Amino acid sequence: ILRELLPRLDRMNIPKEIQGFADELADWRRDIHRHPELGFKESRTANFVARQLESFGCEVHTEIGGTGVVGVLRSGQKNRSIGLRADIDALPIHEENAFDHCSSHDGVMHACGHDGHTTMLLGAARYLAQTQQFDGTVHFIFQPAEEGLGGALAMISDGLFDQFPCDSIYGMHNWPSMPTGQFGIKNGPLLAGGALFDITVHGQGAHGAFPHHSKDPVLAASEIVVSLQRIVARQFNPLEAGVVSVTMFKAGDAYNVIPKTSVVGGTARAFSREGLDVIEEEMQRIAKGVAAAHGVTAVCDFRVTFAPTINAEREAGMIADAASELVGESNVERNHHLISGSEDFSFMLENRPGAFILIGNGEDASPVHTPTYDFNDEILPLGSALFARVIERELDS
Repeated sequence: ILRELLPRLDRMNIPKEIQGFADELADWRRDIHRHPELGFKESRTANFVARQLESFGCEVHTEIGGTGVVGVLRSGQKNRSIGLRADIDALPIHEENAFDHCSSHDGVMHACGHDGHTTMLLGAARYLAQTQQFDGTVHFIFQPAEEGLGGALAMISDGLFDQFPCDSIYGMHNWPSMPTGQFGIKNGPLLAGGALFDITVHGQGAHGAFPHHSKDPVLAASEIVVSLQRIVARQFNPLEAGVVSVTMFKAGDAYNVIPKTSVVGGTARAFSREGLDVIEEEMQRIAKGVAAAHGVTAVCDFRVTFAPTINAEREAGMIADAASELVGESNVERNHHLISGSEDFSFMLENRPGAFILIGNGEDASPVHTPTYDFNDEILPLGSALFARVIERELDS
């Protein structure tokens, strides 16, 4: 791997120290990929991270928000501190790849690249501990349970920013379809906030041959599904983006029985907290209003699982400048398009100013959350270099 990478790494202005351990980065990443763990169960991964950080000379704290790990590295006299964050959990997906580092846990795989994110941050920690070209404190934050289980909130609730103060915080995510050696970022909203919803309709069951004896929850729920589509179409400014997708409809068990309950569920997305509030308010109103018109009742459970990922202007510009130093301005997209997917790092950005940047995983890479996905080892040194460059710029000695 190293022999193939060295010419490209030189062109990318990656420090020689990071180039020197590029092979080890690939080995670490593949080891993590081979042993994936679901959210809040990442004990092996957390232990691996802790051992590596300790070997670099970092102060290590474990069990933050469950299985989270924080490494602390200090240099110089300044009180300023910066957080760098990576996620460590895998997904409940059966891997269909056939390479040597394929998942050894059936039904669990690193299908979103968190194995690579973890490795890139470890690489940055190793380099910064070795060179010490900064003045201040770095907090290397390895977050569990990013995939919808609330790992960021768990770490925050466990005192993350009280115990490890951060003047600003940065995260990174690989992006399939973006060429290797490129980055994408946007000031302000980048990824959508996400919510899950369930609407339960309570009616009165009856024999299917005698519908007049029922208060039909299936008919009411069907009308609710159709009416939900007016939220984005008629309540959102046409220049704003929102999504309401019904993905589940559950009712009845027999062909000749009108059930007494039905349930519809799905996901909603918006690029501001206000947008999510609009969706929830309208969903509650539609569900209750349509139900009343049919003589039934409806209960709507709307749960925000991800906040919108909103980059601060200064920090977004700073990490974009750092990326430009590595790969050239032509390879940094500073006004990347909005992404309707969501990211748990958003909750950290609600607590501290910071930025979240995309790193190209290759134009031919499989999409994330698919059984044929794999992280591109070629970008490991580049991601490590960007994290490190952010620290050297923010904590300039």
